[in-house]
Order: sequence, then structure tokens, then C-alpha cells
Amino acid sequence: MAPAAANRLIEALPYKDRRRLLAACEPVELAFADVLAEPGERIHHAFFPTTSYISLITPIDGCASLEVGLVGDEGMLGISLILGVDISPLSALVQGAGLALRMEAASFRRELAFSPALQGMLKRYLHVVMGQLAQSAACARFHVVEARLARCLLMTQDRAQSDAFYGTHEFLASMLGVRRVGVTKAATSLQNRKLIGYSRGNIRILDRGGLEAASCGCYEADNATYARGMA
Repeated sequence: MAPAAANRLIEALPYKDRRRLLAACEPVELAFADVLAEPGERIHHAFFPTTSYISLITPIDGCASLEVGLVGDEGMLGISLILGVDISPLSALVQGAGLALRMEAASFRRELAFSPALQGMLKRYLHVVMGQLAQSAACARFHVVEARLARCLLMTQDRAQSDAFYGTHEFLASMLGVRRVGVTKAATSLQNRKLIGYSRGNIRILDRGGLEAASCGCYEADNATYARGMA
């Protein structure tokens, strides 16, 4: 029996296409900090997160990195396969442990050939990803750390589907491409404003509306891009 879908891309497919795709998937459990892809390496699987979420990271000069995207149950990992490219352009690191549906790259390409509905949907999703990557680049250049951290926490909360999740200052600093002291200062400010609670890497969102107000406009822009592209 095919596994039940809990990924929004898969759920949006017509029944027959969805059933055939699910039959080619296997449920897997992803652990925190699992590396699913590296730049320049071959893509062996496509992943459709259900309760997990994955950071998309670009390395910088071999000694630093920057998170440029976050994939949860709204998306997939391995989107370049629809272009016939089976080499990963980015690192993919599990930020939130949980479940995903995994499909071998060859099986994924076969499903694309059989399903015009899948092709059309994933082309729209690729368009969304391109827009979000551009938004992330602009955000990293022009917005202050506190606003970027608020955006990051909101994105994480959406994909964790919970007010509480895990993220150390070191990990957040790496994702934002800033020094640890910068994240500590920003997180302390958000905590003092009673927008979040933070203790030993355990983060809790206390005031969602306040955190949205503290975030830069990129959070809202990302959501609008997804809504328009996947409508």
C-alpha cells in the first residue's frame, strides 16, 4: 500500500498521479543535521518532507556558509531534476528532524515523463524557489540581523508546525552567515520583548504577531510568492 501523503505538493496532484507517485516513494525518518546533498555531487533521491524540514545552504570561500532556503511540507528537495540536471547546486542539511517521502532520482524522472500534471506543478514550484532564493540574497545584504532572525524563526515555525523547536546560537549564526555574538544579541532582544523564549537551544514562539512585526518584509514576500506561484 502506498504511504499517505502529508506533503502539499503531492496532495495538490490529481488522484491518479498522486497515487502513482506515492507508490514510488518510501517513508524515511530524517535526523537533525543529516546531510542530504552537497554542491557538485550527484542527486540520488528526491525528498518530499512531511514533518521534517531542510535547510538549503550555499558555501562561501570554503570556510563559511549561508542559508538561502528552507524546505518543509510545502516543497521538495531535488527540484533541479525537472531540468534534467542531477548535480546538486547547494548543500541540504536537515534542520528539523522528522519524516519525509523519498524517491530514487530515476523513478522521479520516470514519473515526470508520465505525468504532465506533475511537470506543470513542479515547474511552478521551481519558479517559486527561484524567487525565494533571490529574496534571501537581498535579505542577507540589506536587512539587520534581528529582522533576519525573526524571519528565520517564523519560517522555521511554519515548517515545524509547532511553537517550539530546536536551534542553537551557533547553528543560527551559521545559517544567517553572521558571528555568534550577533545572533546572541538579536535573540536576547527578541526575548526581552517577550516575542520568544530561549533556553539551551530550545526556542519557543511566544508572540507570533509581534515576531511578524519584528521581521523584515521578506517573510511576507516569500509567502506571497508561494501563494501566487502555486495558486
